[in-house]
Amino acid sequence: MSLAERIRRLPFEVRQYLLITGNYWAFTLTDGALRMLVVLHFHQLGYSPLEVAMLFLFYEAFGVVTNLVGGWLGARLGLNRTMNVGLGLQIVALAMLMVPAVALTVPWVMAAQALSGIAKDLNKMSAKSAVKVLVPKESATAQSALYRWVAILTGSKNALKGAGFFLGGLLLTLIGFRGAVIVMAVMLAGVLALSLARLKADLGRQKRKPKFSEAFSKSRAINVLSAARLCLFAARDVWFVVALPVFLYDQHGWSHWTVGGLLAVWVIGYGGVQTQAPRLTGLIQGGARGITVFWALALAGLPALLALLPLAEVGWLVAGLLAFGVLFAINSSWHSYLIVHYARADGVSMDVGFYYMANAMGRLAGTVLSGWIYQVYGLSACLWVSAALVAASAAMAFALPRQSP
Repeated sequence: MSLAERIRRLPFEVRQYLLITGNYWAFTLTDGALRMLVVLHFHQLGYSPLEVAMLFLFYEAFGVVTNLVGGWLGARLGLNRTMNVGLGLQIVALAMLMVPAVALTVPWVMAAQALSGIAKDLNKMSAKSAVKVLVPKESATAQSALYRWVAILTGSKNALKGAGFFLGGLLLTLIGFRGAVIVMAVMLAGVLALSLARLKADLGRQKRKPKFSEAFSKSRAINVLSAARLCLFAARDVWFVVALPVFLYDQHGWSHWTVGGLLAVWVIGYGGVQTQAPRLTGLIQGGARGITVFWALALAGLPALLALLPLAEVGWLVAGLLAFGVLFAINSSWHSYLIVHYARADGVSMDVGFYYMANAMGRLAGTVLSGWIYQVYGLSACLWVSAALVAASAAMAFALPRQSP
């Protein structure tokens, strides 16, 4: 039996899940590659760390708005439409970067990154919300399946994002910035054509048209979890997005593809751990609150420890980076499951969109702080700020409901 025949025999929900996951994979691969291309290419052109960080300002800022509005649009129009719009916008953003090098001014690149940020958050919100729609029943078995499906989607996405980091560094070395952008745009165009043809119409669309005011969550659990998520992702990006790759490039003389390769291995491993998070979080008892607090506190100690170690020894830095990735992956996957669990079955995209709005705010804060703190105070200061932000995330988790989902 051929692979295509086996896929056709799968249940409809599983086939839709595979299509959504493949769509998300392709988008994430280009998103990770584009991030690495921009960081390394523009730093090579002489941009300071803070200036490189500012190139992503609109990418993250527009993500805040997109998640909120996108969740509302998904409930009104269907998640298939918001996902495909995200793919289309990413192709436009890549096309904007195909111009000659002299035309790649800061405002132009920031505008392209703004479109890319909108595209990425539309795609991600649609994918995460669709899983809730495809596993709708409220039972212990269904919740276990929901956690596994979310973990696989999130983990595989991050593994592909890591591959994108490596791809970005490699393409920059082999065919240059413009050539790399053209290759990625062509690939995404093919994915968009498949998605338009096969993804179910009206996936996740509410029967009634929700008001925009309903996009703001009224759930205490979702609001608390969103605040904790904001701090968690700011803690990662404050040292990972700009400070770390620039530090390795400047202080240790690493090449573009070596920096991209290390970050790729990190994110791929991070994604692999996320797929196993259901097993790992099951080792800790104490309900939703206890599990969330435990893993956050475990993570908070790592950047603090790294800040005390001699960063001139690259071995310590790489080992700490890998350990941070394991614990961060568990935290992230558990948070991703909790939001899908807490979200309303009817209108899931609005709750998920609100949550990822907070996620985008955390990335925005972390990205800007990464460039500024590294430029002024160095990598150790970025690590101390990271530890403080994770500790704040743990403190907020004490307000979550006690019961286990």
